[in-house]
Amino acid sequence: MFGQLLLGVAGNRGVRSLVTGSSLSRPVVARFVAGDDVDAATAAVRTLTGDGIAVTLDRLGEDVTEEAQADETVAGYRDLVERLAAEGLAAGNEISIKLSALGQGLGRSGPQRATERAHDLVAHAREHGVDVTVDMEDHTRVDDTLTTVAALRADFPRTGCVLQAMLRRTEGDARDLAVAGSRVRLVKGAYNEPPEVAYPAKADVDKAYVRCLRTLLDGGAYPMIATHDLRIVNLAEELLRGRDAGTAEFQMLYGIRAPEQQRLARAGHVVRVYVPYGTDWYGYFSRRLAERPANLAFFARSLVAG
Repeated sequence: MFGQLLLGVAGNRGVRSLVTGSSLSRPVVARFVAGDDVDAATAAVRTLTGDGIAVTLDRLGEDVTEEAQADETVAGYRDLVERLAAEGLAAGNEISIKLSALGQGLGRSGPQRATERAHDLVAHAREHGVDVTVDMEDHTRVDDTLTTVAALRADFPRTGCVLQAMLRRTEGDARDLAVAGSRVRLVKGAYNEPPEVAYPAKADVDKAYVRCLRTLLDGGAYPMIATHDLRIVNLAEELLRGRDAGTAEFQMLYGIRAPEQQRLARAGHVVRVYVPYGTDWYGYFSRRLAERPANLAFFARSLVAG
């Protein structure tokens, strides 16, 4: 309930202007966002991979209002992929793309054009040894996103997909995607969704998460267990006990629970950190605050200290 309220407030244009225009915000944002450009993103990759942690990179920017912005997103990701390859940082790492940033919402042809742009990006990334995962957005985009993922997997089977446990439909989607080699990032979900499509109670979301994880594992998929909930992390470790190495991986966000990331890596698990970068950070930042009250408290303390 608190998270939904915060997301509603964050969607206010006045609040957005206040936060993005404040010089006090940037040091706090730096905890969750690697920086503004490819140089900053590459530096973060170098540091994390030096500690034995893989990365997935997100060039921030969501809903675009014109085709040129979507094309700019594609060009930006292509530059990033080439930079990773040039610096020997491609192997084992990936990029995460949002179809809204590729023009999915631009008119009736938006989903098809976004799929075409995504295909171009995935082809370019795979040529350079970089994997791709397609992020999931709010519930109104799930069907179009899953359709795009299916189209991409026809040519690039390693294309990753994201499922949000908070959505009531997700257990069915998990069953559909629970096949050998299917890379699925399982998250709780961070969008402000109505109760008719999403579980409003955290306990129900947690239970759904575990059910989906079991479904993916039992079906032979490759779950990417994306959570900072230590109870679920511990349960996932139990579920993985006795299974072959490389059955799954753990994912966490840049700037959150770094000691736990390192513990999991030392324990022999594949650990991947979701590293966002870019100047259009407000939407991402708002969702991080809404996910955990501790993040909001950190933000508030930083503003007071400033």
